[in-house]
This record gives sequence, C-alpha cells and structure tokens, in this order.
Amino acid sequence: MNKEMDLKSVVAQLRDGMTIGFGGWGPRRKPMALVREILRSDLKDLTLVAYGGPEIGMLCAAGKVKKLMYGFVSLDAMPIEPYFRKAREAGAVEVAELDEGLLLLGLQAAGHNLPFAATRVGLGSDVMKYNPHFKTVKSPYHDGEVLLAMPAIKLDVALIHTSRADRLGNTQTDGPDPFFDGLFARAANKVFVTTEVLVDRIDAEYSDKAKSQLFERCLVTGVVKAPLGAHPTAAHDAYGWDMGHLKDYAASATEEGGWQRYFDQYVKGDEASYAASVGGEAKIRALPLPIF
Repeated sequence: MNKEMDLKSVVAQLRDGMTIGFGGWGPRRKPMALVREILRSDLKDLTLVAYGGPEIGMLCAAGKVKKLMYGFVSLDAMPIEPYFRKAREAGAVEVAELDEGLLLLGLQAAGHNLPFAATRVGLGSDVMKYNPHFKTVKSPYHDGEVLLAMPAIKLDVALIHTSRADRLGNTQTDGPDPFFDGLFARAANKVFVTTEVLVDRIDAEYSDKAKSQLFERCLVTGVVKAPLGAHPTAAHDAYGWDMGHLKDYAASATEEGGWQRYFDQYVKGDEASYAASVGGEAKIRALPLPIF
C-alpha cells in the first residue's frame, strides 16, 4: 500500500479540537513542515502533547492552542521557548505541567492500551496539586503501597519527522537521542510522518540501518517527503539546528506585532519559499549538528 501524501492532505485530515502529539524533543527532529502547514490552516482549539520546542510556541502565537501537556518547552540555548513563555505568563492556554517521566508513562499506558500506569513519580510533589484529576491506587499485593495512577495520554494524531522512509510506511531515524518518537506513535490513533528521504523499499536500500526503525509501519497512516522539513530544528544526520534563525524568531516575541512579522516573512508562503527565506538548501545542509 502506497502511503505517500503531501503536507496539505495530512492537515486536511486534522480537525478542530484534536489532541496532537509531536515527536522529537526541544529543537531536535520536530515535524516543522507540518507545523507550518497547520499555521497556514484554519485549525484551532488543539491540545498539544510534546517534549516541546518551537512547534509549541509557534502554534500558541498563532492562536491554535486550547491546551498544552508537556514535560518541558525549550530551545536548549534558550531554556524557555519565548512564545510559550508569553502564552504561559498570560494564562492564554490550559496547561498540564508534567514531570518528564509522567509524560513518558502516560504515553506508554496509551500505547499499551491501559487506563493508567502506576508509579511513585510525582507523589509528595506539587504535580498532584496542579493536576487535581490525578488519582492514587493501592497495590493489591502484600506491600499495600499507595502509588500515583498516571492516566493514559491517548492521542488522536502523532506527527513525527524521520531521517528516511519508504512508501509502505517503514521509517528510520538517525541520531543519538530519538528517545520518544516510538512512544508518540504507539499512543496515537493515526501517525503521519515527514521524512528527509523517501524511497520505494527501505529494506532494499538501507538494510544496514534496520535498527533505526523506531516503530512499526502498521502504525503509520501517511508519509510525506519533506526534505529540510525539520528546520529550524536539527535533523540527524542531515543538518543541525539553526540557532541564528531561532534567535531571530525569539527576538520577534519581544516586538509589537512580532509574530505577524515572523509569519509573513517566513511561513506565509510554501515550503520552497520558506527554504529560500532562511538562506536556501545549501546553507541549511551546512548547519553543524550539536555536540554534547
């Protein structure tokens, strides 16, 4: 089955009020081409779930968001994403602030089709205070321990950027830190991936990288060829994050009408005009990958 789609046909399957999870984390491997297509759409009232980066701030700035669920929202060198900070300080969106481990457990529970995951994480902290719907359970075994019952975080859709994919829905993700993409894929009813490289059969052309497949192809609803589709975040091993562009983006958050300026300058057109506006393909591919 050929699962190839384009950006517009993916966004056409999204609906107001959906719960959407984003793969990657911070400024790493975010499906930014799809984020920009959402920014160009009329979608609204979305609930976003992420180890967040610029996708969270941009969608908040554009008024697309009703609720956020996150472990953090950061651009690494800028510890708090600037438009997320503005939305949070203004109380403009509902939030569920979670420990990073609780977000992981909620996604795992959804992926395992369980109603909750029992854990000690969050007990004795303000997580219970600021998430008053969380409940505890008592161990049925001899210890009788009381544990937090982290509710499953079921996603309508997961959006994930990959290094390469084939038209059957197989994917591969390079890099040292693809920690969460499989969790988002298994927690979602539908999974749409963007990819730097699209081939007919990944097993024939990239069999040496089979261990880089993070989730099963049966989970994937659609595949979009989107080279440079993670910019301004990093896409291992194709290009690093564009901190110069992210600084310009962050500066716009301090300007009167800054978001509209950023949108008009970079997002308003299509992906080809976006790449040209940020310096072109050669400049993006020359961005060094971060080293830690």
